[in-house]
Amino acid sequence: MKVYKFGGASVKDADGVRNLRSIVSGEQDLFVIVSAMGKTTNALEKVFEGIQRSDTALSLETIASLREYHANIIDNLYHQHHTIEAVEALFDELESLVKAGGYRTEDAEAWYDRTVAYGELVSTLIISDYLNNSGVENKWIDMRKCMMTQQRHKDAGVDLEASTAPLRGAVEGASQRVFIGQGFIGAAPDGTTTTLGREGSDYSAAVVAYILDAESMSVWKDVDGVLNADPKIFPEARKLDELSYLDAIELAYSGAQIIHPKTIKPLQNKNIPLYVRPFGDKRKAGTVIRATANRVNIPILILKRDMVVLNIRPRDFSFVLEERFDEIFSLLAKYRLKCRLINNSAVNLSICIDSSWHLEQAMTALRNDGFDVLHMENMELLTIRGFTGELYNKYAFGDNVILRQATQSTLRIVRKG
Repeated sequence: MKVYKFGGASVKDADGVRNLRSIVSGEQDLFVIVSAMGKTTNALEKVFEGIQRSDTALSLETIASLREYHANIIDNLYHQHHTIEAVEALFDELESLVKAGGYRTEDAEAWYDRTVAYGELVSTLIISDYLNNSGVENKWIDMRKCMMTQQRHKDAGVDLEASTAPLRGAVEGASQRVFIGQGFIGAAPDGTTTTLGREGSDYSAAVVAYILDAESMSVWKDVDGVLNADPKIFPEARKLDELSYLDAIELAYSGAQIIHPKTIKPLQNKNIPLYVRPFGDKRKAGTVIRATANRVNIPILILKRDMVVLNIRPRDFSFVLEERFDEIFSLLAKYRLKCRLINNSAVNLSICIDSSWHLEQAMTALRNDGFDVLHMENMELLTIRGFTGELYNKYAFGDNVILRQATQSTLRIVRKG
């Protein structure tokens, strides 16, 4: 068994879906994980915004645009008007969800997951239908029945043990030898839909590879492989031929958009190689991530935007490091704030975190616990692994730099966006 994963950019239009067919055509024992098409997840977040604001018109208008976008892709694939009843039923279901109301702020994450999951369901139904009608026989699988997760929404972890039997049961004995499933989504023990975090389709594919003992996993992207920087930000970016699992984990944690941070562990556990390959030309080797790899000998630059810096100080000037860390980080964990960089003095703690819905709640809780809290939004975190003196001088100074940390091999800079 091989596992292929296709992201939203790979299937954003009919030509992308046709290209997917050319890649999977002729394969046997293949499990294909697919994301929502194009920017569909962003649009569904707008639907959810309408639900939150009780703006039914906004939600329904966005759904109508999404329905038209996907209908145009379907018609283009078949070169004529073509209706996929299951897709229409999903959009009808989403409209009913919006009209029914009942949203509660305390259930925000659960409502978010239920809403945005429609993107993957729609995309995989379209692709499965097209493949079956163009000679690639396949079985569509609802991953909400196979990917069992924690009772946690918006960033759930997968329960590998609980997922093994339903996933293997969906594959074993099937007459088809190509399987189409959704990335990003699963189900909690109570049966509600969960999501694995943005870009979580990579994680889904890794779990499938682990459970099905795949010989390899391939992620098909719109670049030639893993680059040492985002070419849209750093035009001099270069391709890396190989990476170790450890390097990949470090890069993902720092914010590199090469792979979801949770992806590597399931693959590492069974020594399954991960290939990052160019969607536009399947003949190219791309980049391989595996247990051992040659040392990366060029700097790697990772820029993570939309960050927040919290400056935390106890009102009684007690020593933060020695006496109050447990309180602070317990509160951050409670409100699911992800720390990316920490800097402290005797009475002051500065933390760079991802932007979050729960930021205000967390700051209120910290203040109620005896801390003064200041925050700065719209920050950037720049990580440079294997930095040179030239890069240090170029990026470590300037009026917009708030924090900088340097080890022997890694430079990290927090700056105003």
